[in-house]
Amino acid sequence: MKIRNLHRHIDEGLMDVQTFKSKIFHAEVMRNIERRHDYWAGYCRGLQRAFHGEQFGTKEEHALWSSLTELPDEQSQERGRGYLDAMES
Repeated sequence: MKIRNLHRHIDEGLMDVQTFKSKIFHAEVMRNIERRHDYWAGYCRGLQRAFHGEQFGTKEEHALWSSLTELPDEQSQERGRGYLDAMES
């Protein structure tokens, strides 16, 4: 299977392959440096959704990840913040 370097519109919440790879690499480095594992886990998840669009996860999963910041526990909030930050990046 060939991987195509598709340039996708950021307005649609999608990004090109090079940007995706660069941001995933950055997130993985930061996950190892900072003590915010949950944030960077959410960020990586959000990047995957931003890159692959609706082909990654279901609408229900997207809604759940988008709402994690509203939950009372800090772990969920951090994952939600990371997810939303990646979706906006």
